Amino acid sequence: MTAGETGWVPPGVDTKRANPARVYDYLLGGTHNFLADQDAARALIAVEPNARPGVRANRAFLSRAVRFLATEGIRQFLDIGSGIPTAGNVHEIAQQAALGGRVAYVDNDPVAVAHALALLDQNTDAGVTEADLREPGQILADHEVRRLIDLARPVGLLLGMVLHFISDAEDPRRIVATLRDALAPGSYLVLAHVTNESRPAVARATETVYNRSVSTDIHMRSRADILRFFDGFDLVEPGLVYVPEWRPGSPADVPDDPGQFWSLVGVGRKP
Repeated sequence: MTAGETGWVPPGVDTKRANPARVYDYLLGGTHNFLADQDAARALIAVEPNARPGVRANRAFLSRAVRFLATEGIRQFLDIGSGIPTAGNVHEIAQQAALGGRVAYVDNDPVAVAHALALLDQNTDAGVTEADLREPGQILADHEVRRLIDLARPVGLLLGMVLHFISDAEDPRRIVATLRDALAPGSYLVLAHVTNESRPAVARATETVYNRSVSTDIHMRSRADILRFFDGFDLVEPGLVYVPEWRPGSPADVPDDPGQFWSLVGVGRKP
């Protein structure tokens, strides 16, 4: 069942145009999406059959990274571009891994925010804010973010599969630097970003299909460009790698060609 089929649509939502959060939700097997999102996702899968396994691999990486941060003593997480709630949400993982975990979710999609608000209704240690990554200062000053996040203490900053929606003209490095500079020493950056290096021809075709049908363009980047987002952070092992290669649960979880999922991920610590 989709959001459209239930008759529940937040005010102002354009159900006729695919949206990144809802396309991602559909690829994950979620139900909070509309026909336009489904059509866009199916067109994407036709060009890149690994699209669905790829987003699931990214979700699994996020879970591993949050657990790692919890073992490193991180108890507060700022998840920007959090998307629509699904199984294995950050607050569930963080609060299971350690007592006192607090999570501030941020997304610019009203469907994602509405569902997160419903999910978190009884959870005082997690909250959601509707805001845009392009305005990092606004996010850092937000009342709900500041209620949950003490910037004087180490924070886990999660930028999973979101920076590729920021064009070079919008200066994504400045955005990340603004967030980095607000974090206390000992904070971590968790990053996932699609790349055009492993399979350039498929990457170009995927980018074209996606940008033709989804409301926000995607901008794939090279390994070198993605690595620059970690300026001011020390990368933890194994560094910037394809998504299945970051601390897999088992060697069997890493395919022969890890680049088939066309996403580079990494975790960095602010010294």
